[in-house]
Amino acid sequence: MRTQSSRIDGLGTTIFARMSALAASTGAVNLGQGFPDTDGPDAVIDAAVAALRGGANQYAPGPGVPDLRLAVAEHQRRWYGLEVDPETEVAVTTGATEAIAAAVLGIVEAGDEVIVLEPYYDSYVAVLQMAGAVRRPVTLRAPDFRLPVGELRAAVTPRTTAILLNTPHNPTGTVLTPDELAAVAQVARDHDLVVISDEVYEHLTFDVTHVPIATLPGMRERTLTISSGGKTFSFTGWKVGWATGPEPLVRSLLGAKQFLTFTSGAPLQPAIAAALRLDDDYFASFADGMRTRRDQLCAGLADVGFDVVVPDGTYFATTDIRPLGFEDGLEFCLALPERVGVVAVPHQVFHDPDTPLEDNPGRPLVRWAFCKRPDVIDEAVRRLAAL
Repeated sequence: MRTQSSRIDGLGTTIFARMSALAASTGAVNLGQGFPDTDGPDAVIDAAVAALRGGANQYAPGPGVPDLRLAVAEHQRRWYGLEVDPETEVAVTTGATEAIAAAVLGIVEAGDEVIVLEPYYDSYVAVLQMAGAVRRPVTLRAPDFRLPVGELRAAVTPRTTAILLNTPHNPTGTVLTPDELAAVAQVARDHDLVVISDEVYEHLTFDVTHVPIATLPGMRERTLTISSGGKTFSFTGWKVGWATGPEPLVRSLLGAKQFLTFTSGAPLQPAIAAALRLDDDYFASFADGMRTRRDQLCAGLADVGFDVVVPDGTYFATTDIRPLGFEDGLEFCLALPERVGVVAVPHQVFHDPDTPLEDNPGRPLVRWAFCKRPDVIDEAVRRLAAL
């Protein structure tokens, strides 16, 4: 009897589940999975409680609660000057992960080639494989992790139909520059490609500005922009995400999404609508606080002896482990909880699984999450000093 479809061959268990299980079993400080250890604003929690008590406990509309769709449209206008119709150009999803999956399943045909910036979040590999699509990685390489525009252009073939973009970029922390985005946009326009743009860290940039690719000339009509409330408001467990874009692309996403979760989080959607309407001070203070913790962790990792790449955005810093005599990030991370009581995530799992280990540019690199309390970061650094 067949017990597994070929669609999930080789996918295994996500690295985040593996490393978080190690953290739990060893009592290690978890700097691996990107979730905060403090909750978001009380006002947003109060809005969720009010929605629960107010009867928002049955199925929400498939495209999302109308007020959240309106709040998403208001957010796009407020921050980026993008005009979005909340009735036809916004879809609410079960986190950004479902939005990406539904976009790929609803738009990409089996055999299509999709350009992806490598290293990439592991769900990208999974959903492209499930859709029968072919990955065409374009690699951001240490230590600067800049976009190799020539390689991007060379990656396009007659079978290419889409670019799966991610900026601010997980795991590297790179925020694509206006020139880099212009190059991506030029490729998309020249070859009539759809862009699926994962922008969940849009409000977590430090001293640089996030620019949605949909704001560039000729890009609004070919871009699905994806974000979520988890990262911006520290409610990762709520799994409320959304996609915005032209009606035909949103309709295709919803065509797939309706047969995934159909809908979810009915009482949480009004709360995220309230969160999106928080004043500018919230967004500024949230980014400032995360910048402080970034600097705290990066300084501590440098003191331990790692070569540190200080990120321009996201929750994550990257180190090269070779100065401390280690070569393989996966081996290093699997041993680290028992060795010193800290969990991190190796970069090599974010690279194409078909790449031989000796050629994997992420092999000596490790990702560390700084979305933790300052005392937790201090304790992690103290333990790492034993290396």
